[in-house]
Amino acid sequence: MTLDIRHNVPLAPLTTFNIGGPARYFTYVRTENDMREAVLWAKQKSIDFVILSGGSNVLIPDEGLNKLVIHVIKGDFSIREQSLTADAGCNLLKLIRAASENNLGGWEKLAGIPGTIGGAIRGNAGAFGTEIKDLPVKVRALNYKTSEIKEFQNADCGFAYRRSFFKDNPEWIITNLAVRLLKVAEVESIRLIEYTIAEREQRHLQNIQAAGSYFMNPIVPPVIQELFENDKGLKSKENRVPAGWLIERAGMKGVKVGDAISSIQHPNYLVNDGNATAKDVKQLAQSIKDAVHAKFGVNLCEEAVILS
Repeated sequence: MTLDIRHNVPLAPLTTFNIGGPARYFTYVRTENDMREAVLWAKQKSIDFVILSGGSNVLIPDEGLNKLVIHVIKGDFSIREQSLTADAGCNLLKLIRAASENNLGGWEKLAGIPGTIGGAIRGNAGAFGTEIKDLPVKVRALNYKTSEIKEFQNADCGFAYRRSFFKDNPEWIITNLAVRLLKVAEVESIRLIEYTIAEREQRHLQNIQAAGSYFMNPIVPPVIQELFENDKGLKSKENRVPAGWLIERAGMKGVKVGDAISSIQHPNYLVNDGNATAKDVKQLAQSIKDAVHAKFGVNLCEEAVILS
């Protein structure tokens, strides 16, 4: 591939938030070799770079990025027996549906999570009790500092709640991966996929201008866990309670700053309700963090990646 380096490319349309300014430099990549070439170009020019894939879970600054933005797009995938192999830029929902058509599943509850499979691995994406870490995966990654290529087994990926080795060690860029899936009946798999998407739509989590869950669910003291369990009739998991519940109880559901709003349906979704700016979102997020801390003494941490 010969790199196509573009200048001053708008980034907002490439994100689910639809917020942010342009990239000073911009290029598309599909394959591992493309990624190598893009990283080498940035190194030779002494320019910082950032990887942008599905555009979810990220907030671009209003002034844009004075960097090379490497946009990972599409990619190829294949299915053989019970293994699905895919480039990192493949859309997660597309892969889940393709697996279903081949009578493979076990990850249907991830249907509707926005973004790519590479991003899902990096952030150990999860929903409705299922996480990427629950699946046997093999990840191929490029170390941009050393140009080393390495394969990681599931146990090497350091999966934890919304974390992975790759998120904690950003010099490793996921390029390709394999997922071993379960044998399932296509009709049942499709039913579960559609049910999961319908559940997300009922909660107004689909087709909105948002990054996804903005804050991670925090670990809280037992007294707050008990308060949540009594209020919702649900058990807390891993000593965590939903950030959205804390936000609502702190009186911040539906609060707006400019055109950024804490969603009425799901307060942990900060939504671009028109022409919100990154500044609006960050001010709203800080107000929420302050209110939750004042009410519960709990510190919320962003799940969304705030670029600068």
